[in-house]
Amino acid sequence: MTTPDIWRKSSYSGSGDGNACVEVAHRHPHIAVRDSKTPDRATLTFAAPAFTAFLRTLRTTTGE
Repeated sequence: MTTPDIWRKSSYSGSGDGNACVEVAHRHPHIAVRDSKTPDRATLTFAAPAFTAFLRTLRTTTGE
């Protein structure tokens, strides 16, 4: 039995209808990413450590 993914939308979803963003889901031991405008299309999957490093780099670059 598989459990459904729980998708989380970015807090930076943009103004208005808030669908100009990506969503992420934890698929142990990976992180899945999809376009919120087309959720039924393909997802990208990353190893959790690689995704963490990606987020760390973004925060450093953007000053978050």
